[in-house]
Amino acid sequence: MSNNMKEEIKGLFRKPYLSWVVAIFVIYIVLNILLSGFYDTIPLIAIYAKTVNWLKLGFSLLLTLIIGMLVSLTMVLTYVKYKERKQCKEGFALSGVGGIGGLVVGICPLCVTGIFPLLFGLFGTGFSFASLPFQGIEIQIGVITVLITSLYLLTKQID
Repeated sequence: MSNNMKEEIKGLFRKPYLSWVVAIFVIYIVLNILLSGFYDTIPLIAIYAKTVNWLKLGFSLLLTLIIGMLVSLTMVLTYVKYKERKQCKEGFALSGVGGIGGLVVGICPLCVTGIFPLLFGLFGTGFSFASLPFQGIEIQIGVITVLITSLYLLTKQID
């Protein structure tokens, strides 16, 4: 991570941007919980605690928090760059893809009741992130990669 990138991200943790970063993070996590139906899964986790793979669930939850933080940082940095220069197309496009990708995966990729299963169901095909080799964790890692690339592009742009 370059010094310029570090300095720009540190600047987001100061007033007035810190409140925006926190607000976007909270809104993103709440949206993720609602859209993925994770609130229905929590009681089932308690009931079937002995059969839950806690390592995968914990890793997935950690990745979700990382995605939420990266989405909030990217959105606020995109706003800052837009205000400064009125042009930040590459970073903005990637941040949009990353944010939507994070919402598609949800909190727990196995629990998602989101758009992919619905779309595939219209064509008579069942789909679940559970059918992927790492049960959707690979999608979360891909989203993190896209968001980090977006942050890099936003901080790299030259005036």
